[in-house]
Amino acid sequence: MLRIGPSGNSDTFFRTGRKHTYEAPAWLQEIGLNAFEYSFGRGNFMGDATAEKIRVEAAAHDVEISAHAPYFTNFANEDPAMIEKSFRWTSNTILAVKKMGGERAVVHPGACGKDERSDAFRRLLGNLERLARYLDDSGFADYKVCLETLGKKRQLGTVEEVLAMCKLHPCFYPCFDFGHINSYTGGALKGYDDYKRIVDLCLHELGQEKTAHMHVHFSKIEYGSSGEIRHLTFAGDPGFGPDYEPLAKVIDEYRLEPFIICESSGTMSDDALIMKKYHQNV
Repeated sequence: MLRIGPSGNSDTFFRTGRKHTYEAPAWLQEIGLNAFEYSFGRGNFMGDATAEKIRVEAAAHDVEISAHAPYFTNFANEDPAMIEKSFRWTSNTILAVKKMGGERAVVHPGACGKDERSDAFRRLLGNLERLARYLDDSGFADYKVCLETLGKKRQLGTVEEVLAMCKLHPCFYPCFDFGHINSYTGGALKGYDDYKRIVDLCLHELGQEKTAHMHVHFSKIEYGSSGEIRHLTFAGDPGFGPDYEPLAKVIDEYRLEPFIICESSGTMSDDALIMKKYHQNV
């Protein structure tokens, strides 16, 4: 099943008078969405009682939950203590999403720092292999760790890099953030063929299962010479893009069933509904 929903609670959600995330699943079902991503961007503590409320409501209203690990994970860091923190942030996010009834954790892979890209990437791959063993040993191997394409030039997370990461373990799935891809490449996502090339490459490198059930982030993003600057809204985009309609066409033609999260700035649920309209069978 193709799932579409917001990252976090939108301005529209709060305008309805709702205040708590456990109220989101019922509202999302009411408006026609069926996915929700909980962001632990600045840290990932969640009490068991809160997680249980979200789990019960999500199950009752057919809303699948994913979670985003803290933004400062960096598996290319030279400092062993910081790598251990990235392991802990990732495992804590998986544990939280497990308690919420989900099975997907989105993770930022890392950044180059002062190193050459090739050296930083080699170190990142080695640490992700360690992460895979750690997840196996911790009983988390059945969960999907979605490694995200990133939008800034000194970050590690091009399409090709993420595909290489995802070959390391069955639990590593790609999170294609198409706004990030567009920002990193200076606006290269122009239409159907550009999205199709990414999907075809994923099929070639990772196979049907990981392609069909990939994680997707989508928003229009302002970018500059160093890549991503800030997330925009669909209505407020002055032309940076990318456009969602051709991506929806590729997803439908290939009969993919991704988990699609809208990351617009404040209008996540509104723009997710626009995205849904481009699909034929949802």
